Amino acid sequence: MTTTVPALTEAVYYILLSLLSPLHGYGIMQNVDDMSGGRVKLAAGTLYGALSTMLERDWIQALPEDKDSRKKEYVITDLGHSILQGEMLRLKELLANGERISGGIQR
Repeated sequence: MTTTVPALTEAVYYILLSLLSPLHGYGIMQNVDDMSGGRVKLAAGTLYGALSTMLERDWIQALPEDKDSRKKEYVITDLGHSILQGEMLRLKELLANGERISGGIQR
């Protein structure tokens, strides 16, 4: 039986993209803000709730903490990378179907 993964929220998508390189929470929030041109702003509760869920699902992992730092860094796992790739394919399909059916944006 194949497990289907639901469509990712925009926040989760951007968090996974951010974690292609190790980052701490505040760095993720800044990166998402930069990638989205300021359109997507992650509140701390949203970010840490999403991180907790992704840790449970093994989409990301926490890196060993440096004893001199209070910042916990995270990075995407192989499973998380597969989830991210699947979402990118889903988004490409959505765009291709929309362009095919509507003829593209003509306004």
